[in-house]
Amino acid sequence: MIPLIIAVDGFSSCGKSTFAKSIAERLGYAYIDTGAMYRAVTLFAMENSLVGDNGIDRIALLNRLDDIVISFRRNDKTGRNETLLNGRCVEDDIRTIKVSEKVSEISAIREVRKKLVALQQKMGKGKSVVMDGRDIGTVVFPAADIKIFMTAREEVRIRRRYDELKGKGIPASLEEIRENIIRRDYIDRTRAEDPLKQAEDAVVLDNSDMTVDQQMEWFEKILRKHQPHV
Repeated sequence: MIPLIIAVDGFSSCGKSTFAKSIAERLGYAYIDTGAMYRAVTLFAMENSLVGDNGIDRIALLNRLDDIVISFRRNDKTGRNETLLNGRCVEDDIRTIKVSEKVSEISAIREVRKKLVALQQKMGKGKSVVMDGRDIGTVVFPAADIKIFMTAREEVRIRRRYDELKGKGIPASLEEIRENIIRRDYIDRTRAEDPLKQAEDAVVLDNSDMTVDQQMEWFEKILRKHQPHV
């Protein structure tokens, strides 16, 4: 099998991570959740009083960027991919609504994006990898072999996010989630640095009414165009 770089971009809460993980497991590829990386930086900023109700202390954050080390590991007991911030597992901490409220602002900072894009490119270079995020097919790996742009109806995304947080015991109302998703969409699409947009050669997947199995059936058809013998 020819090694492929697969980029999965799209809006928040449309199931990118679940879909990308399923692809990685199907192919035996490495999976990299770039959204988790930006969430980890956001958590670092929150824990170190670099971001709050009055905004981001940008200069202080930039001075601390070299103190932020992000890595991933697979937990053999749970089967989950976990995000590590300076060696500490923060997988659950970065998924809270409080982090979600700040992550788009942190992600819009040029120097933060430059640091993480370089790290993402290093992680994926020369490897069989599935990477999901907002700018993988346009900025991180514009020459990716397969580019997928995911979307879903807003109400579906709100419900999925609500169910995800509820399943983890994280309190959040539907209205809080609605406001968060609308705000994140706006910031992601209008930021000056690497805004969310569909790559010209990306294939669109609207998974509003699809199960994970149906999405994988859809992906198999895409894969066969690149790997006829799989």
